[in-house]
This record gives sequence, C-alpha cells and structure tokens, in this order.
Amino acid sequence: MTRRLIRRAGLMLAALLTAFGLALLPARAGDGPVIAAASSVQSAVTEIAAAFTAETGQAVRLSFGSTGNFARQIREGAPYAVFLAADEDFILGLYHDGIVASAGDPYAEGRLVIIVPKGGALAADPSLDGLAAALDAGQIDRFAIANPDHAPYGLRAEEALRHRGLWDRITPLLVIGENVAQAAQFAVSGNAEGGIIAYSLALAPEVAARSDHALIPADWHAPLRQRMVLLDAADPVAVAFYAYMQGTAAGAILARHGLALPGEG
Repeated sequence: MTRRLIRRAGLMLAALLTAFGLALLPARAGDGPVIAAASSVQSAVTEIAAAFTAETGQAVRLSFGSTGNFARQIREGAPYAVFLAADEDFILGLYHDGIVASAGDPYAEGRLVIIVPKGGALAADPSLDGLAAALDAGQIDRFAIANPDHAPYGLRAEEALRHRGLWDRITPLLVIGENVAQAAQFAVSGNAEGGIIAYSLALAPEVAARSDHALIPADWHAPLRQRMVLLDAADPVAVAFYAYMQGTAAGAILARHGLALPGEG
C-alpha cells in the first residue's frame, strides 16, 4: 500500500517541534535511569516523573517514542531501565523470547480519538460520519495517523478505519507520524485536515487549545492494553519509579490524562 512517510527532519517539522510540547524527546542529560515510554503517555509520564522526584528526591530521565522502535532497540541491547509500552504484546514478546526477565505489569488502557483543528472543515464525531462525508466531497487532502508498522496507536487507527470501511479510500491521503505524538502535531497544525491519535494526547493543553476531538468506539479496534517492565539496566531508582507507577498518585495522574487503569477500561 502507498503511504507518505513524513520524517522529523526539515524546516516544517522543526516549526512543529517549537509549537508543540509533544515532540519525540531524547533522554535528558544528567543523572538517573532512562525510562523508555510510548509517546502516547508523554504528558502523563512527564507529570508522574515530576511528582516522583518531588516526593523522593530521585530523578529519572525520560525518552519518548514509538513502542515498536523501543522494543527493537531493547532487543539490540539499548540500556533503558524501564519500558512503558503502548501495547502489551511488545513486552510479552520480549518476555517470550527471553529478552526481559518478567512479563511486567499492566499500567493503563488507552483510547483512540478523531481529532481536527479548530475552525477546520472536518467535524470530529465518534461515528466518523463527518470523515466519510468529507471524503465523498473531496475535502480531505491529508489525514494523520501514527505508523501502523511499529506504533500501536497507528495500528489501532488502521483497524478503526477498516472497521468503518474507510481505510482503502483514505490510505493515499495519509501522512504518517513516526509515533502518535508526531501524528498529533500533523493533525492539529494545519498540515492535515485531521487525524486519529491517542485520547491522552488530545487532552494535553497545547493540543486541546487548538483542536476538537471525539472518542472512537473501543470495539472498533483491538484493546490498547499498556504494560511496563523493568529491564536489565534498572537500578534502585528505576525500581522505585516502577513501584511509583503502580501507586495511587500515579494512577490519579493517568486517569486525569484519559488513561483507564488496569481492569477499569
């Protein structure tokens, strides 16, 4: 199938990185174990890490990207301490193959939304009727999702579009983010008429101020069960952060960012 791959290089994306706080971020310089986290939880985990540091005096470094890319890097020996995946199958696969010592623990369940720029021609509705009508009228030039090949939210977006019968029609119009945070940038920046992204990102203030969104029915796609695991590079600070992720304070932050807690989705 044909997909237009939009990469981070270039002046257009540099401008987007300036405008939004949801870019793919490398690990921050300094001390502390590196937490590899799916970009779908960037806002929530950034807040959780700040709360963890405030309560414990211990710091972690955060690196956000696509779950599939992180899983590949871990297989290649990347020295991350904790992996927060957007789809538990990646961690279960690592465990099955003996790459990680345990199957880890679930920490959240995500949802998909259709998102559109405020004032745009496309309406955000859960049935995607507006998107179908816009396609019929030839009003869609570009529509953003994350890369289905390695980003769980991109794969679920594909599943939802297939369920609605729109995938074959919209495929030639797709702009593909390297991860779901990048897809969010494309969807609300005027570089696309809209997109399908993580609910947690749609709630981020810098995105919500520029967009409207609607939840897509959860039964239109496979569940987004998100799981985490300690890795070989985990030190006592990483172990403490992992435990903190399972506590009440972190759970409240995750819920506020639109992420259901395990068993509550």
